[in-house]
Amino acid sequence: MGTESAAPAWRSVLVLMIGGSVQALCFAPGPLPAWILPFAQIAALAMLAFYVFSADSARQAAWRGLVFGIAQFAVGVYWLTISMHEYGGLALPLAIAALLLFSAAMALYPALAAAACRALCPPHDAAAGSAWRYIMAAALWASCWTLGEWLRGTLFTGFPWLNIGYAHVEGMFAAWAPFVGVYGLAWLAAFASGAIALMARAKDTGNDARAATAVGLALVTGLLGIGWTHIVWVSAHGQPILLRLVQTNTPQSMKFDPARFEHALGDAMHLAGLPPKAEDGIPQLIILPETVIPVLQDRVQETVWQQWQAISARMNADILMGVPLHRVVNGTDRYTNSAIALNAHSRPSDLMLGRPAWHYDKHHLVPFGEFVPPGFRWFVDAMHIPLGDFDRGAVRQPPLHVATQYLAVDICYENAFGEEIVQAVRPGPDNEAGASILVNISNLAWFGDSWALRQHLQIARMRALETARPVVTATNTGITAAIDSQGRITATLSPAVRGVLDVEIQGTEGLTPYVRWGNLPILSFVGLCLLGGLWRRRRIS
Repeated sequence: MGTESAAPAWRSVLVLMIGGSVQALCFAPGPLPAWILPFAQIAALAMLAFYVFSADSARQAAWRGLVFGIAQFAVGVYWLTISMHEYGGLALPLAIAALLLFSAAMALYPALAAAACRALCPPHDAAAGSAWRYIMAAALWASCWTLGEWLRGTLFTGFPWLNIGYAHVEGMFAAWAPFVGVYGLAWLAAFASGAIALMARAKDTGNDARAATAVGLALVTGLLGIGWTHIVWVSAHGQPILLRLVQTNTPQSMKFDPARFEHALGDAMHLAGLPPKAEDGIPQLIILPETVIPVLQDRVQETVWQQWQAISARMNADILMGVPLHRVVNGTDRYTNSAIALNAHSRPSDLMLGRPAWHYDKHHLVPFGEFVPPGFRWFVDAMHIPLGDFDRGAVRQPPLHVATQYLAVDICYENAFGEEIVQAVRPGPDNEAGASILVNISNLAWFGDSWALRQHLQIARMRALETARPVVTATNTGITAAIDSQGRITATLSPAVRGVLDVEIQGTEGLTPYVRWGNLPILSFVGLCLLGGLWRRRRIS
């Protein structure tokens, strides 16, 4: 294929921008319906795969991957401008510029994947030959793409948002999640997209039947996934537990305003202490969102902790809430974004000192929002970000034991890192019990009533599929929800409303293959595919 003329080049840019934008719509329902998300994602990525397989060089393939990626991230995480402009005080043009720069940085990963695929699979190799060549070409594309997804989710603390696997929480690949996790689903989806792209190219060479073999193999993996939906990985653990999930709906503009502190706190206490709808519906644990108390615990008056203690006593329930902690450890001040548990027997003086009976310190911190990367203090200061420099907690921390259940807590953005979540599900040191229920507490008010809320819920559903554990999410502005161990949403509160969600949750026990081995199997498989492609490329060159 010769060098493209200017007109076809611009046409390809337009197609790739459309493809990237469509893929950005596939990570949660709305505006697209849930049933179409897996198919739309595969079709969108097939557009990029088609242009990568037909690229004249790895450099051209990289450019095409960059265009596709910029469109995907600029549309898919547009809500970052809300946090930067409306709540961070950054001028709108600067917020948009920051979004585009961030999108360009994230687009380097699909650009790398596209270049690597083109280097390992030149056009003449992907457009002719045996059916095995088409299968190998699709596998190389899937492996390059999956490696790019993993690098994006790992390097520089990682940003795994918009991993294509999240488009497949429902659909024929969903049942693969307990085996290979979200990166495995990304491989299967990318393989299907590559197979479709290769079949489209094969029409010009008369190799349709051979190229269709790769598409057929993709369908087989989907049929296997449908069959595996009946595999039961876990069994019930203990007795069901009644949880109250509190959605305070405190506007971000009010949350960190000292003048509004007492009003917001009163709202949270009122919701936590609401009487149950039925006598047998008294919650055993009340869960409130991230930073429901938005100041360090030692700056809160002791009477406030006494009020929480009184609510716990009146409701006969433990209380789990998000609060930043300040402690002195070995003579050093330590600040953490944490969740704490208290009950009627908790001593306010211990809570003031940051010594609750149980606490969880957030491990995976958000750059700029929760820790300051070297050289970027000026940016954090310009954005007026509160509580912007925390210490990290340990990767695995003891779960919260309530009744017969063990609850592992993660905070907001941490839910996007499945390889870290599984460590709480595995047995701990000295055969300490792993989690039977996963709990995510969040404050997504930074992003308004945007796609971020639905994308975050989709991510929580993937964690349920991977671990075969029920997941509950307690959020400030939404979406507060209960998800069963098969990733199905069983109850929700609408975004931007005040309320409580009282739900009965049955914990589970038993380990899925993904919990046992994490990302090692899929990364090993990707590595073998790439080594095979490299060996073959050198052999024929």
